[in-house]
Amino acid sequence: MNGLLVIDKPGGITSHDVVSRLRKITGERSIGHLGTLDPMATGVLPLLMGKFTRLAQYFSASEKRYTGTIRFGFATDTYDTDGDLVGTQIHPSFTLEQVRTAASRFGGDMDQMPPPFSAKKIAGTPAYKLARAGKPVELKPAKISIRSFAITAIDGEEAAFAMSITAGGYVRSVAHELGRDLGCGAHLSSLRRTQAGVFTLADAHTLEELEPMSADPAALEGQCIHPRSLLTEMPSVTGDSMSLGRLRNGAQANLPEFSQAPMVKVFASQRELVGIAKRVAGTLFQPVVVMG
Repeated sequence: MNGLLVIDKPGGITSHDVVSRLRKITGERSIGHLGTLDPMATGVLPLLMGKFTRLAQYFSASEKRYTGTIRFGFATDTYDTDGDLVGTQIHPSFTLEQVRTAASRFGGDMDQMPPPFSAKKIAGTPAYKLARAGKPVELKPAKISIRSFAITAIDGEEAAFAMSITAGGYVRSVAHELGRDLGCGAHLSSLRRTQAGVFTLADAHTLEELEPMSADPAALEGQCIHPRSLLTEMPSVTGDSMSLGRLRNGAQANLPEFSQAPMVKVFASQRELVGIAKRVAGTLFQPVVVMG
């Protein structure tokens, strides 16, 4: 099965667990997700299936939106509720304005230190594997951008928030650093991804919704995002049999596309995506991704 499915990931399982369950539902072995969600997190998890996994490179820089809660009073080693307590628990009392003032520094371009329990690699080994083994985790700050961070409410020792952050940024690190700034420790107590790139919860399906369709490939395909709605920055063009044959064989071909966009999606029909091509000159294109 070829396509992009958006799953509303449940809490308590890994993103890889979602991939495993989707393989059983669809019968497709080649599946990859676009942006890991931690086990405790829920929400939008886009997955590419089959030949569409070749498009992953074009989705890598997408912005993410989240809602969630931050618990004040103690930090954890994972920076979220799945970790072990670090230090001594206290019971702070903050006003909404105090938390908003402390949160105001988390905005725009900044260097962020990833959590020690993360997928960031150190000499080829994921940091979380080193952390679990009790080995030193020496990570380097990463440049990210927090487009918005709003504390929306406070209830006792928990603050609710909404955040927009670029790919590669860790909401857990923001929660950890906010607690450190407030002098009480903090960790991420809940997280829901509401948007990843152009994909929102309105596009998402639960695994339970899809499981009854496992014997009906047409029904499953109908749940995928329409191929012409993907990578909206690239125009769609339908080629004739001669031009498509040339592109499929890696050769340049003329296409009826006049927008001057540098890259286009090439289709053989309304839904059959042949690949991605770059403009060489005028209406002459060179294939860069071929679906086969």
